[in-house]
Amino acid sequence: MAIFPEFDLWLATALAVGVTIALKTLPATFLAGDTLPPLFRKWLDFVPVAVMAALVGPDIFIYDGVFDISPLTNLFLLVSMPTLLVAWKSGNYFLTIAFGIGLVILARYYGFA
Repeated sequence: MAIFPEFDLWLATALAVGVTIALKTLPATFLAGDTLPPLFRKWLDFVPVAVMAALVGPDIFIYDGVFDISPLTNLFLLVSMPTLLVAWKSGNYFLTIAFGIGLVILARYYGFA
C-alpha cells in the first residue's frame, strides 16, 4: 500500500510523459539530416505500413474473439474490402476512416452483426 497515492499517480504520469516524449524526439533528433544510407532510407519507407497493418490486422481478422477469415460471417473483414478501395483511390486517411465507420454503422443498422 502506498503512503502517498497521489504522489504515485503523479510519478507514473510524469514517467509516462517522459517516455512518450523521448520515443518521439530521440529518433527525430538522431535521424535528422540526410546521412542515412539509401538502403536504410528505403527500408524506413515500410515502417508506417507495417505499423498500420499491425494495428488494423487483429481488428479485421478477429471477430467476436475468434480468428475469422470469412467475409460472410466477419463484418469487419467484409467492410474492409470496399474501404481498402476507397483508401487506394482517394489516398485520404480521414475519408477512408469515415467510409469504413459508415459502412459498419449501415451494416449493423440493417442487421449484420
